[in-house]
Amino acid sequence: MPRRRFVSILDVLRVAVSVALGVAALSANLAAQEIEISAPDAFLSGIGFAITVSTPRSLDTLPVRLVAADGTVLGDGQAPPVGEVVFRDIVIRSGDQLPLEVTVGESSQSLTRPLIPGWFSLIPPLVAIVLALVFHEVVSSLFAGVWLGALLLAGFNPLTALLDSISRFIQPAVADSSHASIVVFSLLLGGMVGIMARMGGTRAIVDAVTPLATTRGRGLFATWVAGIAIFFDDYANTLIVGNTMRPLTDKLKISREKLAYIVDSTAAPVTVIVFVSTWVGFEIGLIGDSLHIAAVQQAANPAYAQTIEAVSPFAVYLHSVPYLFYPLLTILAIGIFIGTGRDFGPMLAAERRAFSGGGLHAPGAQLAADPNATLGDVPDGTPLRWWNGVLPVLTVVVVVVWGLWATGSKSLGPDDERTLSTVLGAADPFASLLWGSLAGCIVGLLLAVGQRILTLKQTIDAWASGLRAMVLAMVILVLAWSLGNVTTSLGTASFLSTVLSDRLALELVPVTVFFVAAVISFATGTSWATMAILFPLVVPLVVSMEGNIDFSGGHEYRMLLASDGPQLHGVGMRSRRPCAYAAPLRRGGRAGHDGVWKPGDGLWRTGVGRPAALCGHHVDHHPVRGGQGRNGGLGLVGPVAPRHGDGEGRGAQ
Repeated sequence: MPRRRFVSILDVLRVAVSVALGVAALSANLAAQEIEISAPDAFLSGIGFAITVSTPRSLDTLPVRLVAADGTVLGDGQAPPVGEVVFRDIVIRSGDQLPLEVTVGESSQSLTRPLIPGWFSLIPPLVAIVLALVFHEVVSSLFAGVWLGALLLAGFNPLTALLDSISRFIQPAVADSSHASIVVFSLLLGGMVGIMARMGGTRAIVDAVTPLATTRGRGLFATWVAGIAIFFDDYANTLIVGNTMRPLTDKLKISREKLAYIVDSTAAPVTVIVFVSTWVGFEIGLIGDSLHIAAVQQAANPAYAQTIEAVSPFAVYLHSVPYLFYPLLTILAIGIFIGTGRDFGPMLAAERRAFSGGGLHAPGAQLAADPNATLGDVPDGTPLRWWNGVLPVLTVVVVVVWGLWATGSKSLGPDDERTLSTVLGAADPFASLLWGSLAGCIVGLLLAVGQRILTLKQTIDAWASGLRAMVLAMVILVLAWSLGNVTTSLGTASFLSTVLSDRLALELVPVTVFFVAAVISFATGTSWATMAILFPLVVPLVVSMEGNIDFSGGHEYRMLLASDGPQLHGVGMRSRRPCAYAAPLRRGGRAGHDGVWKPGDGLWRTGVGRPAALCGHHVDHHPVRGGQGRNGGLGLVGPVAPRHGDGEGRGAQ
């Protein structure tokens, strides 16, 4: 009996071992058959690309071969156990070479993609640019670019392209966690600005400066300082500073043209260089998306691609600020003009007209608002207290700085050096910005309700109005991200780097991008759309052309943001945009504004205006309230025809 039981146990063991060996053999065979292939969404004719073949479940080293349909062997390699092999610089020149055949061991898999001419990859962004130039409408232009990209990838099926535009490009852009953080931050900051404006805080900041402005020179200086102080939003800056300073500048006989120039030339340049503003969230989102595109284009160099992916977009933005020459010089230029008291051309004529009693605005100028109107958002009888404008913004700054330091320090190891650059580079900017904007909203709400300036319902309504003001900007941003995804799928950056690497010196990229961005922004009247179009193209292009960039210190990638700043140059010289309406028309006249300050402003911003500022003429000054005032500003001979017909929309500055 014991012997039979022992024999039965041996039989069971034999069966178990046989089953185990069979399962193992089957698993090994299945593992050998499993192939994972990473390839571009489209092949560009004559443009090199990379294909990655991996065998994640194989425990053996397997031979890998890539063969074209015409029999051409495009690559041979060995895939290590649970590893991958990368075939670089694969070039497809005709449709006869498709589909490709990938063989791993004894198994094979077919690979095919749409084959399009390389220049086709430029069509979506170029169409977006052209439509924006022609129709002066950004949202439909960007969507058309997305749809055209989807059309190229869908085999020219328009219905499939329309569906793919939403499901393949727009929805993933919204679902991305970092993108969602940027949207929420921008909306919250817009809501905070709405509360501050409704309870009179932002207006009170400017009012605090006006008692010091007793002469023309001091009045211009006070306007300049007020424009710098309202740094968190360009529209809030334009509307608040312009409407609040207008009575003062009118009293000092400063022309509306001069006021428009100062207000419009501080609004956007200030917001683009301060890290707590409605612009920064937009820029960080574009930077992060552009770096991701650059990393995808560097798939042939996995280590470098991982380095790019690990770069903090916020750190890139911070390191770029010293190189934002145009915004910095624009703000400096206003101070120089005020200090020197020089004017020439139409601005000189406008200032002489205003000072001599000929009118604060040009005869026949189109007035878009009642010259005596003030900010309508502030209820009558509202106490104007400067801290209601300062405390919410200060809260955002303090919380964001604290969040950057806290998250950065937490991410570093115990032995890592904790310098400002290393901590900021390791910080989580998205969480920090979210915390700061939420804290700013809470402080604004507590100030409005706690002082009984607004009821809770009025405060929420003001907050919601601030959110609504940001909706169009968020739509533009989402479409910009989507267009970036399209250019990634089409390999636009690879095509540009291949074509331009031997034809355009790297040193010429910044000046080339400057002029391209200036032309686009001048024609479209929007900085945001210009950045949305150029960032996903320029950043990957520079990364490809410059090679292995050291991202650790910031000084080596200063050229990445060559497209940040020049868009303000073109917009600043253009009248056909919402902020141009807000600057002169709500304070005076459009016809005078267009022809007076824009041409000379362009000369300064391209370097010619600096000697001109010193060679112009003084206005004939007379004592104004006990002092000799000197006027600033800039203008040139040569009228610019006024343009009419634009509506307003947030995010189109």
